[in-house]
Amino acid sequence: MSDLQVRGTITSISEVKEGSTKAGAPYKAMSFLVDNGEEYNNLFSFDLYQGDGKDNIDKFIQYNSVGMLVDVKFNIRTSEYQGRHFTSLSAWSIFKAEGDGTEEDLPF
Repeated sequence: MSDLQVRGTITSISEVKEGSTKAGAPYKAMSFLVDNGEEYNNLFSFDLYQGDGKDNIDKFIQYNSVGMLVDVKFNIRTSEYQGRHFTSLSAWSIFKAEGDGTEEDLPF
């Protein structure tokens, strides 16, 4: 499977939640919403997790804000809890989008 990616505008950013794992390790979690501007299936809710000495949430907050056009690479994760399955989009790369993706940006 190739990388999954979406380009869109950040429309909301959740508060950061902090906690600890069963093993006692600290973690942070948050989510953000991206609108790709399409008529249908245009909203993507991404989850971010930070633990094990990583700083991805801290960097996200430092460099991103509502209204920014971004490219997001992500994985689809499915987990099971008490016989029910839950699917989430786990962002692993978020960068400010270059250009606005219009035909005027094409080199020909």
